[in-house]
Amino acid sequence: MAIEFIHQFVQGTSPLTILALHGTGGDENDLLPIARAVAPGASVLSPRGKAEENGAFRFFARRAPGVFDQDEVLTRAGELAEWVEGAARQYGLDASRVFALGYSNGANIANAVMMLHPGVLAGAVLLRPMRVIRPEPLPELGNAPVLIVSGKEDGMMPAGEGEALGRLLAEAGAAVDFALQDAGHELTPQDFSLAKRWLAER
Repeated sequence: MAIEFIHQFVQGTSPLTILALHGTGGDENDLLPIARAVAPGASVLSPRGKAEENGAFRFFARRAPGVFDQDEVLTRAGELAEWVEGAARQYGLDASRVFALGYSNGANIANAVMMLHPGVLAGAVLLRPMRVIRPEPLPELGNAPVLIVSGKEDGMMPAGEGEALGRLLAEAGAAVDFALQDAGHELTPQDFSLAKRWLAER
């Protein structure tokens, strides 16, 4: 039986597709306008996370803030990867040009998909991410481009977590760009302008 996600899809005019992945408490509508603004002309595929935490949608459950069930991450990343591949066929998308735009929990499932299912995503913009899994052996990410954007005042995660994720992805062969913003966990217009400039080069 095919994996299904409640989702929104916007057809674009360029070969690029943005996989928009919301944060905790968001849904399939949250990042749609942001994705369209940072990647004009791209198609946008925006699923709703299947896990719930006190009524808030997430892409995978957690035991406590920053504490993740590895089996849950493996399962949810596999479901999302399979769905993305199926959606690319369904909508006639270029499967080699799917870039994630993920925020918080959405950024975390994006980096898990990259690590566990290399090739499903061509690259990713990860806004306020952290490490959730380290597969052994590490995959070969083939120079896949990744932008990580962290906030200096982000109280939701340990200091340096974004940089540590960047080192892990680079160790697996990704081409990582890292930016540290004068911000907390919330997103800012500077995040969006940075993402737009970065995606324009892809």
